[in-house]
Amino acid sequence: MALTARVLYDFRSENPGEISIAENELVTLFSEEELDGWLEGENSRGEAGLFPASYVEIIKDHITSSTNNNGFSLAKNKAHTPSNTSFTSSGSHSPRGVGAGSGGGSFHTSQGSDDDWDDEWDDSSPVTNVPQGLSNVPPLYPVTSSLPARRESGQQHHQQQAKSSATVGRNLNRFSTFVKSGGEAFLLGEASAFVKDGDRICVVMGKHGPEWQQDPYPFTCTIDDPTKQTKFKGMKSYMSYGLTPTHTNVQVNRRYKHFDWLYARLVERFPVISVPHLPEKQATGRFEEDFISKRRKGLIWWMNHMTTHPVLARCDVFQHFLTCGVDEKAWKQGKRKAERDELVGANFFLTISTPAVPLDLQEVESKIEGFKTFTKRMDEYSVVVNTTINEFARKQVTGFKKEYQKVGQAFKLLAQAFELDQQTYSVGLNKAITNSGEAYEAIGEYFAEQPRQDLDPISDLLDLYRGHLANFPDIVHVQKGALTKVKDCPKKEGELHDRCNIISCATLAEIQHFHRTRVRDFRSQMQHHLRHQISFFQKITAKLEDALQRYDDVQ
Repeated sequence: MALTARVLYDFRSENPGEISIAENELVTLFSEEELDGWLEGENSRGEAGLFPASYVEIIKDHITSSTNNNGFSLAKNKAHTPSNTSFTSSGSHSPRGVGAGSGGGSFHTSQGSDDDWDDEWDDSSPVTNVPQGLSNVPPLYPVTSSLPARRESGQQHHQQQAKSSATVGRNLNRFSTFVKSGGEAFLLGEASAFVKDGDRICVVMGKHGPEWQQDPYPFTCTIDDPTKQTKFKGMKSYMSYGLTPTHTNVQVNRRYKHFDWLYARLVERFPVISVPHLPEKQATGRFEEDFISKRRKGLIWWMNHMTTHPVLARCDVFQHFLTCGVDEKAWKQGKRKAERDELVGANFFLTISTPAVPLDLQEVESKIEGFKTFTKRMDEYSVVVNTTINEFARKQVTGFKKEYQKVGQAFKLLAQAFELDQQTYSVGLNKAITNSGEAYEAIGEYFAEQPRQDLDPISDLLDLYRGHLANFPDIVHVQKGALTKVKDCPKKEGELHDRCNIISCATLAEIQHFHRTRVRDFRSQMQHHLRHQISFFQKITAKLEDALQRYDDVQ
């Protein structure tokens, strides 16, 4: 028997394969099975295609009844609403690894790690509401491809499902991130949670637009060189990092997997905040000096971004991570509390307090479009810069070093030839030429050593920011989804406008923070680069001047 559904909200098709539907219209469903949050059916005008599952309520032609143990009849009437369709899509994939739902249900999104939670810090916590495809959070930086690559696994599943429908050949779910982030449920008034004063996140109107309210008690955190530790009587080894936040001045020890767990909690907790990606994992060679050094530098960058973010730095789970000592019970209590946090998904937006004067949504849309253009161009040119400096560094380490050493060896050969004249007055010249050859060989070594001083840090910074750039399409998509919903439901515009304003304020505040941090970081890094370049060439100049002075002693 054909299924019928009543349309809850207007939807205007924008892509091939979609159909437009109007509020209160009855549509016929070809199948009750969803495809990445979409249903396929026919509208009242006889047009067949796809429309969002969360925009309709299925009307059953019959009611299935059963009887409970007490003899009472229990009726089941399955209705697809925005709150219960968020996770129904088998294999759907959220790039930021965030979950949604009307009530902010918590789920564990911890990444698979080269260090599993199996030590004395661990406890078994139940994992609930984990949609298929959301068991892992995004890849870690350095990001080697743009956002579509991050969705590859989800798209593969989608392509397999798409074979069953002639109208589907690509991922048409423009609302997936909006739904899974909890944005839709919040916009429709389905979020419900108790928000304490300490959980409030304030957005204030700054000189350049909405901004996160600054932390009145800023702090920093140092990360010491890691030490190798063992457990199970030496059967398992791991690296332990010493973290010392300035607001406590008490060192705590953390493993990489603890960072990994924290990252998963933050991504789940803050759907419109760009949580910086952690340094990459590595299955082998985890105890090699170069890898450990690179990971520590990456963690320092990560920590610097965390402690300077007005929201992330103050959140409970991050503070627990920084301040909980060796008390196993206290750690487990804080861990459980974070994993059962209700203020995730749709409920996160309940914590945001906005300026009294609402934003102009047209102006917001213009700013968002401008930011999308900016991030796309920054991502493209970051790749260009990274490729260029890496090639230049390779030339310095191999080519320049080799060429300077060739020149140096040639000068030394000339000096050896001159020594054959056996004239005492040429001894000074021979030594001076030999010294010139040695100077060129030393300069070759300078070139080989220099990239790690001034080029590698730029590459590391670009890797970190490409992680941010990979986050923003999903963040922006949440705001765009809210704005689209307001436009598609003009009859309820007044009800939706205020909630859309909250999402817009949070999104613009995060964009503002990104720009301010970007200016700070790139200014500092370029100053660092140029200072080291000046010092580098001064060192070369000093070496050449010393070689020149040797000729003053030649008679």
